[in-house]
Amino acid sequence: MDLVRIIFAILLPPLGVFLQVGIGKHFWINIVLTLLGYIPGIVHAIYIIAKVK
Repeated sequence: MDLVRIIFAILLPPLGVFLQVGIGKHFWINIVLTLLGYIPGIVHAIYIIAKVK
């Protein structure tokens, strides 16, 4: 399942975070980072997916 989340994180970073943690502070942080730049959103999403188990 992590592979699917990572693929979603690359295509649409907030979706990958949403699938991992739901709507919470990490989801909103990721939306802001994605709006500021696509790459920071991807990095944050992959970090959250890798960190939270």
